Amino acid sequence: MTEGNFVDYVKLFVSSGNGGKGSIHLHREKFITKGGPDGGDGGRGGHVIIRANKQFWTLYTFKFKKHFSAGHGGDGSKNRSSGAQGEDIYVDVPLGTVVRDTETNAILFEITEENQEQIIIKGGLGGRGNWHFKSPTRQTPRYAQPGIEGSIIQITLELKVLADVGLVGFPNAGKSTLLGALTSAKPKIADYEFTTLKPNLGIVQYRDFQSFVIADIPGIIEGAAEGKGLGHYFLRHIERNSILLFLIPADTKNLKSEFGILKNELVKYNPELLDKNYMVILSKADLLDDELKEEYRIEMSSIFKNTPHLIISSATQFNLIELKDELWKVLNE
Repeated sequence: MTEGNFVDYVKLFVSSGNGGKGSIHLHREKFITKGGPDGGDGGRGGHVIIRANKQFWTLYTFKFKKHFSAGHGGDGSKNRSSGAQGEDIYVDVPLGTVVRDTETNAILFEITEENQEQIIIKGGLGGRGNWHFKSPTRQTPRYAQPGIEGSIIQITLELKVLADVGLVGFPNAGKSTLLGALTSAKPKIADYEFTTLKPNLGIVQYRDFQSFVIADIPGIIEGAAEGKGLGHYFLRHIERNSILLFLIPADTKNLKSEFGILKNELVKYNPELLDKNYMVILSKADLLDDELKEEYRIEMSSIFKNTPHLIISSATQFNLIELKDELWKVLNE
């Protein structure tokens, strides 16, 4: 999936249908010249329904279509016949979509389950026909209710990527290179910060035709939780990952300090993030000789005693099979 096709934030205008008018009709047929009222009810207007679609990975379909309108209800007719209901309109979104009221920014609901459907705004009720208003003192009412108008609101859709593994690290830590090495994804890779501006997804093929999804999230910088750099833009994606995979490059000045900054930014944004399982890997091991690798292995064993950790190189494929094994193990614990 290319960056240009990954859309994770859109604003839409949605409008439900108007209810149909109730009918004003008096029954007439041969030999019955003064029948009673028999005007039918108007049909309700169509609802606007947000629907989960597991085939979608991004909000790209809304890049060009931002207005959605449901059908209007039909008017009532004679013989107490109700008008047709307005056609409901379905707005298909990927799993992991958060729906907000744009005006208040309040979260209305989240789409997290397959086949989940949620009415965002209901259609207007149809008006009642004149037969409802017949009474002993009013035998032939010549009025009926108009239908209730539908609603129009602006909503904001935010996508929080649903992936099994989320890559967490500073810019230029080698996340995109690792994604490219583990999957068939082709993320943008270059030697400068913030090469990745939007999440990239890839499917890791594992043994026995099994697989899992990994997401390359734009890099963290210190102060990201307060909005610095790409700030909240990427942090929301981390919330939906099953495992967090911390990447620290071999050319780091201080392994423990860098991990502490990454961890602290996640805690400041959402303390619950560290309730997830996570793993720490030292990337770019091709920069190290055997002696330095051994020193880092000892240091990591000391710092991350009870946390899975590994030294890898995406460029030389060093320990990538072991990484897949460990991720699969943690995913299935």
